Amino acid sequence: MKPDPEPLPPSADLAALARGGRINFFGFVLRLAARLPFLFIAGRMYGAEQLGRFAYAVLIVEFAAQLATLGLKRGLAQQLAHTDKPHVCVVWDALLVAALGSILGMALLFTFPQAMFPNSQIYGLEWLLPVAVIALAWSDVMLAALAYRHDVGATVRARAVVEPWVLSTAAFGLWFVSPRDGLLFAYALSMVAALIASAVPFLKSYGIAHEWSPDPGALWRMAVRNLPVAAADAVEWGSRRVDIAILGLFVSPAVVGIYYVAQNIASLPSKLKTSFDPILGPVISRNIAAGNMQAVARQVRQVGFWVIAAQLAVAMALAIPGEGVLGLVGPAFVAGAAALAVLLFAEVVAATATVSESALIYCARKRNMAISLAMIILQALLSVGLILLFQRLGWPEMWQAAGPAIALLIALGMAAIAKARLLSHLLKAPVSGWRWQLVWAAAAAAVAGQLAVLLPEWLELLFGIPAILVAFGAVLWWHGFSAEDRELFKMRKADIEELSLPDPSTGGDAPR
Repeated sequence: MKPDPEPLPPSADLAALARGGRINFFGFVLRLAARLPFLFIAGRMYGAEQLGRFAYAVLIVEFAAQLATLGLKRGLAQQLAHTDKPHVCVVWDALLVAALGSILGMALLFTFPQAMFPNSQIYGLEWLLPVAVIALAWSDVMLAALAYRHDVGATVRARAVVEPWVLSTAAFGLWFVSPRDGLLFAYALSMVAALIASAVPFLKSYGIAHEWSPDPGALWRMAVRNLPVAAADAVEWGSRRVDIAILGLFVSPAVVGIYYVAQNIASLPSKLKTSFDPILGPVISRNIAAGNMQAVARQVRQVGFWVIAAQLAVAMALAIPGEGVLGLVGPAFVAGAAALAVLLFAEVVAATATVSESALIYCARKRNMAISLAMIILQALLSVGLILLFQRLGWPEMWQAAGPAIALLIALGMAAIAKARLLSHLLKAPVSGWRWQLVWAAAAAAVAGQLAVLLPEWLELLFGIPAILVAFGAVLWWHGFSAEDRELFKMRKADIEELSLPDPSTGGDAPR
């Protein structure tokens, strides 16, 4: 087994954050390359109605898995940083907690499968879908344990290669078997595949805990201690799903399917933030344990700027040619262009809140949870209010679907302000990653985008999206980046080795 890592000196923290971000950024690119074929297959072959049914069922399953982990996806780093117990025993405790939570969630969904399909009938084996709950929960805990030892390549392989490509491939093949349920079966297969891809490196790193003896009291304390983190995680996850849940009560499944595609495309930039999660959590938890609050503030500011810049660039590149992007999935999905634009910029607004939360879950978990709960309540109330208002005005269903997107944008903005101010007060240092140079970069991207929309649609997508990204990046590189910012782009041999995929000829991992 690998030895537990020593605390990093401040100069090494930045390098570790940059390295983790680089490796997971490539994971984001791989995930993007796999997600777009899935959306194309789902939209063109299965259609908006089946996609809407799939979206609602997956929403419920993933919510159950989110609760089952009890916040250990992010809270495990703190558990490992503050224990004298062998780390291999701690992570197996965490897996047992996740298993118990998963069993409870699966039992409820097996008993009440209508929760996954409120607006459609259950015809065959769809009721087996809750099996994915434990696969997803265990995979998250295993990858969190590996991230504590700086093995972020495992997350890339499981989440950005195995999971999305199995989903896309299985969705294509299963359409010929069951056009009605193929998407659901493909999702279950992708979760099992991701679990296997997570378990292999986990067992190599931590192994089996031969001297492990489950301690019910310790397990209960772990669960109780992580409840605020679990609630915050569930709220953050739910804030990106409650709009689908509310829409499903007011509009047709086809509109839900169109919105789901827009939401999936818009959520891609948010993966850039999670690119830093596997390494940011351990780095922050160590510095907080050492009382180095100034270092925490610097890390939050630095990562916040990286995330805002990346998400703003991707948001503009996808929003300006939004109709063309959605048109790739199918002509019916073009109607979601307005919702796509609002959702993309909501993710940019959310960047400050989500990066601040990476520190708040360690130093103010209850207050962070309270802010998150207030945010999702505000979002839900605004979503219902705007839909009812748009219905009263007689707007079409697809226009009504923009209501939850607007509500999300407003709620995330309020949460970003509240969480950044709270963290700044606790650390006694500024934590916002916003820089005014981003405005100039966005202006350059807007000019490039307006020129791109004058081209035929295929040229707009082929050349317009890269042109927007290049214009944004060039201005920011020359007029917004410091030497520390450029650390993110210093690819090293170790990064390439970390990204190496298993060698199919040997069945093992490529050498590191």
